[in-house]
Formats: sequence, structure tokens, C-alpha cells
Amino acid sequence: MGKRRFEAALARFEHAGEVEVVWRSFELDPRAPLRRSGTMVEHLATKYGMTVSEAGQRLESLNELAAGEGLRYDLANTKGGNTFAAHRLIHLANSESIELGGRLKEALLHAYFEELRPVSEPEELIDIAVGVGLDRDEVGEVLASDRFADEVRADEREAAELGCTGVPFFVIDRAFAVPGAQDSETFLVTLRRAWERSHPVEVVGAAGGSVSACEGDACAIWRESK
Repeated sequence: MGKRRFEAALARFEHAGEVEVVWRSFELDPRAPLRRSGTMVEHLATKYGMTVSEAGQRLESLNELAAGEGLRYDLANTKGGNTFAAHRLIHLANSESIELGGRLKEALLHAYFEELRPVSEPEELIDIAVGVGLDRDEVGEVLASDRFADEVRADEREAAELGCTGVPFFVIDRAFAVPGAQDSETFLVTLRRAWERSHPVEVVGAAGGSVSACEGDACAIWRESK
């Protein structure tokens, strides 16, 4: 949901062409098993100290919110597990192009939340990664090794330094953080603030003469008169 709301804001942002989106790594539970036993409802109830009924209602509420963003969630039937390998594959995709990394991120989210696939398991990861254009042999080699493990851990250390304790968590221009799936208007305001911070208006000229206000590569020039 956070990704969709950010993308909606970016589509309205006046300088969207200047924005590069890079997906980084953060694990909610680095010690999670390859495939978690029990249902997602049971896991949520245990983790947050609520009843199974309360957990089910919480997940259903999230399903409804997701539907508002055009997403078909079925959170109670998602198949949780360790996502370390998936994060390593995103780094592999990023090493080829940021755009490919973005396509893999989208494909993984779609597979997990909407297709209810266990994205912790190697055969699923290979299928998803190859589907967005990654080489099957290289994907298999990464999964069979610890390649990109250091990059994932570096991302997680950096996330902790930035104050990230959960996902989604967006950092814009390393100056503004937006935690959680905020509404698109919040993202848009933050994008504009980040742009203004990195592109301050510079006023040049002297009293009585020509004055120009410059921002980025554009300048407005006018002459003062008495």
C-alpha cells in the first residue's frame, strides 16, 4: 500500500523525472524460518498479544485498505518466511539497473500479497526473478551462495541509523523520512519539501538594477523601477 501511495504522489510531483527510486533491504524478522508454521492470523495474535479473532479482524481491515489502492490482499492466507534471499536478489537486480530492481520488488510484493506464494522458497524466487528478466543461472548461483549478503546487512545497518523500525519506510534525499503507508498527499508534500531544500531560490542583483531569481536551471529576470 505504501508503494502505491508513494507512486501516486510521484505521478503528481512536478519534478518526477529527476527522482530515482532505489529499493533497500529491511527484515522485520531476520531469524524467521524458511517457512513459518501456523497461519498468519495465529502468528499475528501471538506477536501482538491479541486474540485470534482480533488478529483476523485486523488483517481484514488491512485487506479493505489495500482494496482502496487497487490491490487484492488476502493477508490471512499469506505464507510468511525468511526473506533474506529475496533481498539479495533485489540487490542482484539493482546491480543490473535500478529499473530492474524496481520490477523485481513489484513482482515479489505481488507474488506474496496477491498470489499468496511463499517468496522465501528458492524455486519460487527463481520463477519470479526470471519472470522480470534476470538470468536463471545467475539467480541460481546467487541463491546457492552468500552473494549480496554483505549488501543486505549494510542496508539494514543504515536503516537502523536512519531510525527505521518497520516497513514501509521511505527516505527522501536522505533528509526526510516517511514511516508507514501514509496518504499520497503526505508523500507529495515531502517530495516538494525535499526538492525545495536541494534547489533553493538564489536572488542575485543589487538595489536599483536588474534582479534575477534562479532555481535549478531556470531564472526569472526583472528590473526594479522607481
